[in-house]
Amino acid sequence: MGINLAGIIFANVGEENFPELTSNRTMASVPFGGKYRLVDFPLSNMSNSGINNVAIITRKNFHSLLDHVGSGVAWDLSKRRSGLTILSPYGGHSFGHRIEAIYHLHGYFEQLTEKYILLTTSNYVANVDYQKMYERHRKSGADITLMYKNMPVSKNAHDPLVFNVDENDVITQILINPQTEGECACSVGALIIKKDLLMDLVRNCMSKNTLDFRKHLLQDNLGNLKMMGYNFEGSISLIHSVDEYYTENMKLMDKAVRDEIFNPSYPIYTKVRDDAPSKYGLTSVVKGSLVAQGCKIDGEVENCIISKGVHIGKGAKVKNCIIMQDTIIHSGASINYAIIDKDVIVGENKSLSGTDSYPIYIAKQSNI
Repeated sequence: MGINLAGIIFANVGEENFPELTSNRTMASVPFGGKYRLVDFPLSNMSNSGINNVAIITRKNFHSLLDHVGSGVAWDLSKRRSGLTILSPYGGHSFGHRIEAIYHLHGYFEQLTEKYILLTTSNYVANVDYQKMYERHRKSGADITLMYKNMPVSKNAHDPLVFNVDENDVITQILINPQTEGECACSVGALIIKKDLLMDLVRNCMSKNTLDFRKHLLQDNLGNLKMMGYNFEGSISLIHSVDEYYTENMKLMDKAVRDEIFNPSYPIYTKVRDDAPSKYGLTSVVKGSLVAQGCKIDGEVENCIISKGVHIGKGAKVKNCIIMQDTIIHSGASINYAIIDKDVIVGENKSLSGTDSYPIYIAKQSNI
């Protein structure tokens, strides 16, 4: 049964510090964990929370996103009167700011029958029950409820948002890019607000040409509105850079992390690609790795995340790597601490090596 809450996912937020993997795709369609895209996590969380009406707001490079999400069938969001909607630029509006995007898409928002809106980004990996956040929002009488996680501020985040909260989780301060150390109440990019209030705030910001969502819509209205925090206590990965992308992927080697994020009671769904089971040749050696279906492995693989359809030739050695789908690594190649994008060809006996703190990145469709 659905709840009186519509979901909005901003597909491009956070990609300005992530150009290597987002030059030809949205942040939402960046692959993760060998089988998934980042958008799978907010979509699955919303579906599991009973949210039946979801829109993804895109700005550019959204063709792979469209191909991936389709009509929303994989997330049970293919419905006649609600479901999944892709809101893309039109009429010359490129949606440079979230406030502009909501304003120019006012027709979509006004026709929503849901009273409340959940706004979220797609640069996170977590298994979140938004229904609990929604219930807390309604009971608290808050105008806006913002999700946070107690953790250190990421050094790679672009102007991170931090809250000061009292013993009742009332937000008393909103700080942008504070110079702090240790654990803080860090925003994780999700908030719940009444639809009518959101539209009023957006129109007010547009009339004043004050378009920074966090500064002008949130920070400037803290004294006028009741803002509550919602403490998310589960495992969450926020991705602000290629280094964090590598690190957060590699955390999946920890079974406890996998079990929490990929909880069978609240599954993470994705587009199904029908591949045959992976084949392991007589010369293959695979240790401590996650390997998706459709792969052919004849070389050595250690501490790697291998996506669908990857071929690793005889004598090739691949360690501490993230290899995206349909990449071919020929015989004798040696690769260590690398992120290799889709459809890359690594020639025979080629050698590529980064470090654990600075993995090298090979762009999509490269021929090495």
